Amino acid sequence: MKGMAYDRFGGADVLRLRGDLPDPPVGPDTVLVRVHAAGVNPVDLSVREGHLAGAFPHHFPIIPGWDVAGVVEAVGPAVVAFRPGDEVFGYVRRDDVQWGTTAELVPAPQRCLAHKPDALSFAEAGALPLAGLTAYQALTEALDIGEGERVLVHRASGGVGFFAVQIAVALGAYVIGTASPRNHGFLRDAGAAETLDYSAGPISGQLSEQVDAVLDLVGGETLADAPKQVRDPARIASVVDPSVLDLGGRYVFVRPDTHDLEELARMADAGQLRVPIAKAFPLDQAAEAQRLVAGGHVRGKVVVTLR
Repeated sequence: MKGMAYDRFGGADVLRLRGDLPDPPVGPDTVLVRVHAAGVNPVDLSVREGHLAGAFPHHFPIIPGWDVAGVVEAVGPAVVAFRPGDEVFGYVRRDDVQWGTTAELVPAPQRCLAHKPDALSFAEAGALPLAGLTAYQALTEALDIGEGERVLVHRASGGVGFFAVQIAVALGAYVIGTASPRNHGFLRDAGAAETLDYSAGPISGQLSEQVDAVLDLVGGETLADAPKQVRDPARIASVVDPSVLDLGGRYVFVRPDTHDLEELARMADAGQLRVPIAKAFPLDQAAEAQRLVAGGHVRGKVVVTLR
């Protein structure tokens, strides 16, 4: 099997294109997916640098990537929701780190997948799962966003933030997004009712009134200012800074969930959720894709395409 892999932790230079990787095992509840596209996320860099070595068992060689879109190649005997030939997408976070999505085949537990939305290309669908699930679970579970509520999304033009704006709008919320001025039009196109400049001073001082909920994607000083931005500190959620717990808020660590993926697919097919692709790289340039993500300030998602 061909894929990108690395034999030790380190920078992007440890990634190598290999043609001698073994075909993945297909367990009883495993869906073997032939990969068409794999999203690239900041967590892929953290895994490659060894920062999650204490959280999951790691087995070298490691194939990077947790986002996938592709076609079912084979299924284990306990799989009932998918058949060979089905188009699927998903967040393939297994219980260990080894079989990632930046390769020709990936073994995905069926809990990690859903049928691909018809409205999205494979590249778009492959860029959606991790960031889209993070936004969806933060808004619907941690913050319980309802119709007519005022929601503030920090770093709203980033991968998670841009999805959060669209999902919150689909839930009926009035959305305020923070970003640099050059991205304000980008956010308004996504449905943000207001845009604020994060470089123009504390956001609490820019709000006309407090909001019902805050989604923090920055941490640090931005998170520390959040209690002044929101009516109830219990309705602050952060996906980057666990110290939100000290404020009485919620820390969100995304999990695979078929139902939530189906909801994202439904929104996409209903025209409520679009996936902007910043750049697509071929498989042999996966290291460059990770370098682009590492540089930050990417507007939209970065993907590796295999077809």
